[in-house]
Amino acid sequence: MALSHNLGFPRIGNRRQLKFALESYWKGQSGPDELNTIARQSRHAGRAYQQGLDLQPAGDFSLYDHVLDTSALLGVIPARFGQAADENVSLDTYFRVARGRAPSGEDTFASEMTKWFDTNYHYLVPEVTADQAFRVASTRLFDEIEEARASGVAVKPVLLGPVTWLYLAKVKGEEFDRLSLLSRLLETYADILDRLNAQGVEWVQIDEPLLVLDLAPEWQQAVSQAYQTLSKGPVKLLLTTYFGPLADNLALVGALPVAGLHVDAVLGDQLGTIAGIWPAEKVLSVGIVNGRNVWANNLRASLNTLKPLAERYGDNLWIAPSCSLLHSPVDLASEDQLDNELRSWLAFAAQKVQEVIILTKGINEGESAIAAELAASDAVVTSRNTSRRIHNEAVKARVSAIKAGDDQRLAPYAQRAGAQAGKLKLPLFPTTTIGSFPQTTEIRALRRDHKAGTLGFDAYQSGIQQHIRQAINEQEALGLDVFVHGEAERNDMVEYFGELLEGFAFTRFGWVQSYGSRCVKPPIVFGDVWRARPMTVAWTRYAQSLTDKPVKGMLTGPVTILSWSFPREDESDVNTAYQIALALRDEVTDLEAAGVGIIQIDEPAFRELMPLRKAQQPAYLNWAEKAFRLSASAVANTTQIHTHMCYSEFNEIIESIARLDADVITIETSRSDMELLDVFRDFAYPNEIGPGVYDIHSPRIPTVQEMVKLIEKAVARLPKERIWVNPDCGLKTRNWEETRAALANMVAATLELRRAYADVKA
Repeated sequence: MALSHNLGFPRIGNRRQLKFALESYWKGQSGPDELNTIARQSRHAGRAYQQGLDLQPAGDFSLYDHVLDTSALLGVIPARFGQAADENVSLDTYFRVARGRAPSGEDTFASEMTKWFDTNYHYLVPEVTADQAFRVASTRLFDEIEEARASGVAVKPVLLGPVTWLYLAKVKGEEFDRLSLLSRLLETYADILDRLNAQGVEWVQIDEPLLVLDLAPEWQQAVSQAYQTLSKGPVKLLLTTYFGPLADNLALVGALPVAGLHVDAVLGDQLGTIAGIWPAEKVLSVGIVNGRNVWANNLRASLNTLKPLAERYGDNLWIAPSCSLLHSPVDLASEDQLDNELRSWLAFAAQKVQEVIILTKGINEGESAIAAELAASDAVVTSRNTSRRIHNEAVKARVSAIKAGDDQRLAPYAQRAGAQAGKLKLPLFPTTTIGSFPQTTEIRALRRDHKAGTLGFDAYQSGIQQHIRQAINEQEALGLDVFVHGEAERNDMVEYFGELLEGFAFTRFGWVQSYGSRCVKPPIVFGDVWRARPMTVAWTRYAQSLTDKPVKGMLTGPVTILSWSFPREDESDVNTAYQIALALRDEVTDLEAAGVGIIQIDEPAFRELMPLRKAQQPAYLNWAEKAFRLSASAVANTTQIHTHMCYSEFNEIIESIARLDADVITIETSRSDMELLDVFRDFAYPNEIGPGVYDIHSPRIPTVQEMVKLIEKAVARLPKERIWVNPDCGLKTRNWEETRAALANMVAATLELRRAYADVKA
């Protein structure tokens, strides 16, 4: 009999209960008992959603991030957090690593954060030193196994694998080869597996997503060493990969002495190829349900894919989602405002679990046992294939009509820079922010009441304008050089545009965790995309009317809107990106016509959407660059185009970033201590750049001297005439008290540096 299981379930709760509990704890409004109660309730609710599976995951839950959980389990806490060598990692130490601040303990720099492979989930980067010690320093995993068993659930613990964890780690202090730590690391992993065995655990899901990357021989050897060692232990290991094909790592994996293998059948290798390598006497887990998108599974097609595997593997066939359902919203049943047709096309995490259960039943009992479910799935497939709401011939024709040169500015950057300097007359080290200001309770109430129909548009507009006026006044008082309107009208940088563009649908409760308590509600691209009317012009025009300082128009770029939405399965990402780009192009030209002289088109997901395998990257970069330039190119030389990127590794794409040809790029650099600027220096990046001088994801307020030092590090790497000064991201998650204090220090630091370089530019 085939077996059904899951790799991981969303942690946040169907109404973001965990988010609110975390934020209450961080603010000192509740204690650890209240937080742990909500966390326990969230895990219990997750188990209820997964009823009917043969095996449920345990240890997939996290209070902030599963990579940080692994670091805590291994006792790898940077020295600046004061972790005692003989004590378990405390709750507040854990949160200080993530945020720089917790209800107890001294504030310090949070650990660096970056994207989890090619997703919009952020993980905390482990920090390792040459003399790094490892030990079991947390009981969370073991406690959650006992909790799950007490509720009557058959569990499969989830561990991030040692090689992936080490691969993601960053060297601190003296340079050394991370792989020199592997033997010591494996000793602690063996200790963990022994403890799990003592709890009566039979199977452990051990995640090694690095196996879908291009690996150097030494890392392939590390995988072999790790699993030659750990497979000698007392528990069975399900080696788990996802997010892509094993490709050239398949032979390596096929030779490992692990008891089972999970593969991503949505984004991975052909299953026939896998079956030709993986022995029939071992477990093969097939991730046949897409864990990263919201479209209902084609059950009949999946069943037909699984049948030959069932013949080969028999009882050793396991059926699962492609990856953890962390990347899916929790439950479609909560959505009461989607129309019936669109709703029938969708499946969230709870529904994906049921799809796994249905497919497993179909394999074990035959198609007749799931006849009703197959008929319903067939009807959904037909509905999507024949729906008239998906296609817009005018949009398709406009994309087809794109010609050479449509994505190019009128003049090269050097010529534009002179024209913009003459128009804007900005000082050395111009100061600005990334876009958003604090999203207060009053702002959220305005949007909520207007959306609910209890607040008319005139009253809503007046209320939002008051908050825009406050944002402008605050920036005037702080002495910033280039203003933003604060984005009070926006719920999210992608969802906002999804609601205003045709071809998108949006949900009420389709929240997905981005990091910690930060959740996003991605829109759903179901059809061709176009702009029916201006989306931002009126708000920006109003803000500009309040000040003589330039106010940036704020847009989200085409690649990021695509990446942070749930995309179509019936259309290429290329065509959808071009459709979005042309819609934004119309918005950009309208902003320029309204007198807006600086327009920021954010692309924080530009690196994220890039394929993990190098062979596929050039084609992606070609169309992604073109999509951005299409959105930005139809403006005069005097109009300054900005873009923003955050939490990305830029080394491999620096040439591509330069080809975007934005006049100014702002990036996250504060958590890396300006190290990310090295690649811009080495490449001799030709345009202007604003390296973030403080970390907005931490409530900690940096001092003036800390920011002076960061700006000086930027000056040591880049021409001072091309450096802007700004935070590393938008400020919507901070409160006004924190924002004022941090920005005041940022301006003071900038003025100090201007005085130091007064002989260069006034």
